[in-house]
Amino acid sequence: MDERAIGVFDSGAGGLTAVRQLRRLLPEEKIVYFGDTGRVPYGTRSPSTIFQYARQDIAFLLSKNVKFLLAACGTVSSILPADYAAALPVPYAGVVDAASAAAAAATKTGRIGVIGTSATIRSGSYEERLHRMNADYRVFARACPMFVPLVENGYVEPGDPVTAAIARQYLTPLREDEVDTLILGCTHYPLIAPAIAGVMGPEVTLIDAGREGALLARRRLTELGLLAPAGQTGGAEYYVSDEPEGLLPFIRLFVGGDERGPVTRVAIDNY
Repeated sequence: MDERAIGVFDSGAGGLTAVRQLRRLLPEEKIVYFGDTGRVPYGTRSPSTIFQYARQDIAFLLSKNVKFLLAACGTVSSILPADYAAALPVPYAGVVDAASAAAAAATKTGRIGVIGTSATIRSGSYEERLHRMNADYRVFARACPMFVPLVENGYVEPGDPVTAAIARQYLTPLREDEVDTLILGCTHYPLIAPAIAGVMGPEVTLIDAGREGALLARRRLTELGLLAPAGQTGGAEYYVSDEPEGLLPFIRLFVGGDERGPVTRVAIDNY
């Protein structure tokens, strides 16, 4: 048993989808969330810049004495070097491995689609993981760089015409590729899942990277004996690199319940 918190980080608000799942799966756990809202999006940055940002995000969470790190960011999960992650002083998990395993379990035809930020798609991380599992998989990857700004600016209501139009433009080629499984390779994307499902159709299984990351975290914490003591009062602290008020609507909408924060601004360049 370990009373310390789980550290979760993302480029902005999208990682709150992973926090929501962690709260449901592990209600006794404390969570420290950092959203790098001052530098979002990560997906258009160079690999070296993304790595620099990720190191700072991790250093901040380690300063909060977390027991486990979850990169609730497909871009970081794709770019962070494995040797760096393995050398961290606490266990680390990213959403790419978790979502890839879930897609492999879900597909019936072996035709798997992946959508993500430009950096995630350029990295080839999902293709590499999936082909490691089965060399015969056909993987169709497509960058959707407008999705993160849409979410961060609140275009998330079902039926929003702007989001629906951009989703049709991005996703129609994947529908034509006849994928039966689609990985939402950025934790922002589940926030517009209705628009994505509206293009792909009900026969396509959507894989929520945030949910799969939370499930992987629960498995790892269980295996390592790091779960919170029974009866501990769980909860979450939220930190951002820009104005705290900007995260509050997303916390209320996507974590839910009576969640109100607190949200604290961090000078992330100091880490």
